Amino acid sequence: MEAEFWHSRWEKMQIGFHEGAVNRMLATHLAALGLARGARIFLPLCGKTRDIAWLLAQEYRVAGAELSEIAVRQLFEEMDVTPEVTQTGPLRRYAALGIDVFVGDIFDLTTGLLGAVDAVYDRAALVALPEAMRGRYAAHLAAITAHAPQLLITFEYDPSVMNGPPFSLSNADVETCHGGRYDITVLAEAEVPGGLKGFCPAQERALLLRPKALAGRETSLNTA
Repeated sequence: MEAEFWHSRWEKMQIGFHEGAVNRMLATHLAALGLARGARIFLPLCGKTRDIAWLLAQEYRVAGAELSEIAVRQLFEEMDVTPEVTQTGPLRRYAALGIDVFVGDIFDLTTGLLGAVDAVYDRAALVALPEAMRGRYAAHLAAITAHAPQLLITFEYDPSVMNGPPFSLSNADVETCHGGRYDITVLAEAEVPGGLKGFCPAQERALLLRPKALAGRETSLNTA
């Protein structure tokens, strides 16, 4: 999507994609990443997600990237935290104890700016991107995180019923984006209560992505 689309959504507070509670798949399946307390988790296109406060409360450190500065300001306001704001190259960095969020184009985020991360939690990034952008995003994400394992949340629905974002992603779509770098395991799937946007029947899916170099020769997509 064009940057102006998302800026407009936040300026008009048309943020139906924002969850008002911790994501159920995160709460249930974060343990699949096998992280120790204090691990640093990266959330691409994080918005002002409540998941960040939850992760901090679980004693993890958080890094995020978000296009909209409105979203990031609201994130810290709602956590009642005053961040230190600095310019880091083309991005603005909002930082406080245990958290760094970079404001701007995620494709301007480098490994040097981001720093080391232990895992990626992608609930709102891949599903927000049209097909033409997903390959570039997947490659960039793997590069800046040194192929860190991922907990990925997707939706699948009939595209004739609703236009994205969030876009419908099948297991095959995820394999196309990430299968060359990661072994992918479906952890769970469940119906979205009330449907996406309150009307579109959809399945929400949690997937674990492990770097192929670490996962050996396991089946690339195990749905068992």
